[in-house]
Amino acid sequence: MARHSYMQIDSIANLPGPDENGFISHYVFQYIDFNEVPQYIAAGHKWHDCFFLGCAIPKEMQESLDPTNLQFPRLGLPYSTFRGSLYTAEELYEGFDPDKPQTFETCRDSLIYNHFMEKGKQCKEIRETLGRSLHDRGIEDTMADFLSHYGETQVVAIMGGHALKRTDPEYRKIALISKDLTEKGKLMASGGGPGAMEATHLGAWMAGRTDEEMEEAFAMLEPSPTFRDEGWLASAFKVRERFPQKRFRSLGIPTWFYGHEPSTPLATDIAKYFQNSMREDILLTIAKGGIIYSPGSAGTLQEIFQDAAQNHYKTVGLSSPMVFLGKEFWGKEIPVYEMLETLMASGRYQNLLLTLTDEREEAVQAIMSFKG
Repeated sequence: MARHSYMQIDSIANLPGPDENGFISHYVFQYIDFNEVPQYIAAGHKWHDCFFLGCAIPKEMQESLDPTNLQFPRLGLPYSTFRGSLYTAEELYEGFDPDKPQTFETCRDSLIYNHFMEKGKQCKEIRETLGRSLHDRGIEDTMADFLSHYGETQVVAIMGGHALKRTDPEYRKIALISKDLTEKGKLMASGGGPGAMEATHLGAWMAGRTDEEMEEAFAMLEPSPTFRDEGWLASAFKVRERFPQKRFRSLGIPTWFYGHEPSTPLATDIAKYFQNSMREDILLTIAKGGIIYSPGSAGTLQEIFQDAAQNHYKTVGLSSPMVFLGKEFWGKEIPVYEMLETLMASGRYQNLLLTLTDEREEAVQAIMSFKG
């Protein structure tokens, strides 16, 4: 059986014409209201092997669809089940006014999270579970399109604790490492939340700026050290406003599963998932350029060993650098680095590329020296 690739259409302006036999075949139409193009329907096109996701289809067109075409209706949920693009901060925080903190409760992101919690993290209602699955599949697809513009080892992730304060020297170090790597051509990624994750995106957002501008950004954020402090979200938006940029991108991959932790608006592109396990695996998998581990707790430890297994087996075709930032923390307080070295020496792990450092420059060099 022949295999076909499907072209995605999410705008009336991009509607395709028929082939030489009068057929429109192998397209995925997303949220198109065909009632708005009566002249297009009147042309009498023949449709074959197309997907219609959340589309409005008039009766005369409905009658022309043969059984090879599949239709998925809109499910009436407070989120789009058929994503055609990644989220942006503007979309997630639609309705939020940085000068009116109370508007966070009614912005789009909060409404989706409240709905998610109302239905339950482990919801069994078919409409909701189907909607979440379709949504996350759409995010996965659009993220693959986004990443297709980057080289295999261009994506680098930074992992670490969500509770890291903006006033902590470690926050500053992570931001500066991310800034350095972004300026050297890397696409920085993280779990897209607060703490070490936000520091990653702050650095990427400020790439190309002077040291003085970076210091000003730090100063703007420090009065609200954690995401639980009033002004945390507003101050991030004010940094965006004070230092606008269109050149550098970064990818945040947060989840509504931990939706009480706001997604950082300093990520230019946001792949937000409902299913946390999918999101965690994808983040580790796409970071083929290496992962930097700043101090963290249970979640970070889980990511370390999951990443080590991927590197051991070369699951994605190569083994990427694992850089541990914090000699005291990873070497003594939680001696993961020594454990990995011991497992390497015994042959239980192979192919791991390990670095333990306190230095910004050494962490950057460990990533930049990796050629895949």
